[in-house]
Amino acid sequence: MPTDTRGVHIWLIMMKAFYAVNSYAARCFQSHGLGDSDFRVLEALLHKGPLPVNTIGPKVFLTPGSISIAVDRLYEKGLVTRMESGTDRRVRVVDLTPKGRELIVTIFSVHAQDMEKLAEILKPAERVQVVNALKRLGRHAAAFVANGSNDCLTEPAKQGKSQAKQSSPSLRRSGRPRRKVSR
Repeated sequence: MPTDTRGVHIWLIMMKAFYAVNSYAARCFQSHGLGDSDFRVLEALLHKGPLPVNTIGPKVFLTPGSISIAVDRLYEKGLVTRMESGTDRRVRVVDLTPKGRELIVTIFSVHAQDMEKLAEILKPAERVQVVNALKRLGRHAAAFVANGSNDCLTEPAKQGKSQAKQSSPSLRRSGRPRRKVSR
């Protein structure tokens, strides 16, 4: 049977692989009392140096509210500092404390070894192919997002579109009627 190469199958395989790898990776930092977002913030600070809070969020895929909570949590654990920027008092710069640096250096070292252990299954040429293909696909998807397109790349199915218009507002998605509420 030939390999399914449809776009939807590629997406499914990427999602399954991501969740499997992420679950494997999470064991290490969770054993040190860190969640996924905490690890990502500390790792960014380790490799990028001190950063404004609003710069960290997009780098680690956290919303402004989530990054604030993550930084607060790390601050309470004594792993990061928060300082006002010398040039703009509205900006808070986050940096690792010595305790935070020691922790993330240790965890990241184990994380790198774990990821290398997983990647051993791939031959050097396969690693290059995977990296290049995923980068290309990611850039392609990012270009659609960057262009402000809220639409799918393809038109919605005609049948699904017309069914949505035909459905009665008095019916639930399950097809059962809604209860009338007297006001």
